[in-house]
Amino acid sequence: MANHKSSIKRIRQTETKKARNKYYHKTTRNALKALRNTTEKEAALALLPKVSSMLDKLAKNNVIHKNKAGNLKSSAQLHVNSLA
Repeated sequence: MANHKSSIKRIRQTETKKARNKYYHKTTRNALKALRNTTEKEAALALLPKVSSMLDKLAKNNVIHKNKAGNLKSSAQLHVNSLA
């Protein structure tokens, strides 16, 4: 167990940030899954800006790496473009 006040506070902060990041990460993964499972182009086009925005925010806040966000956005866009 931590002995210093500052390290106890840091542990609390880390747990809070971990829970928040886990929530955002899981929410985004579910949104990506919903987008990939969409077979209608109109529905996919409606979901794409929301998913892209989520990924940009996660990258900005260092929840995921910016290159990973770019790769996920790219693959999502390719999926939407491939729909007829």
